[in-house]
Amino acid sequence: MKLNRREIRKKKHAKIRQKIIGTVKKPRLCVFRSNQHIYAQVIDDSQGRTIIATSTLDKTLDNKDNNSANCQSSAKVGELLAKKSLEKGIFNVVFDRSGYFYHGRIKSLADSARTYGLQF
Repeated sequence: MKLNRREIRKKKHAKIRQKIIGTVKKPRLCVFRSNQHIYAQVIDDSQGRTIIATSTLDKTLDNKDNNSANCQSSAKVGELLAKKSLEKGIFNVVFDRSGYFYHGRIKSLADSARTYGLQF
């Protein structure tokens, strides 16, 4: 049986999730990428709850060019996520790329979050 790209990513994500667990002191930064938007959340897996969530759909981001599927928009999401998490006292996170390759929008979000103070 031949797997398509989505099924391969899901298998990679399942393997990654066996190893990566977010705790209260070091929650998990999970990223989801769709064709039009990018979503990021900081999750505490021990309690099973989302602490912080943001995306390109957030009203505080000003997407004047109406193109949310680019590296600049994902960098803005990373910046906003880092600022929100620092306000809540979260400085260290574990990065969960959800089976996506670490380049493009995923990389720009991670680099932006690092630039604004989050430590992976």
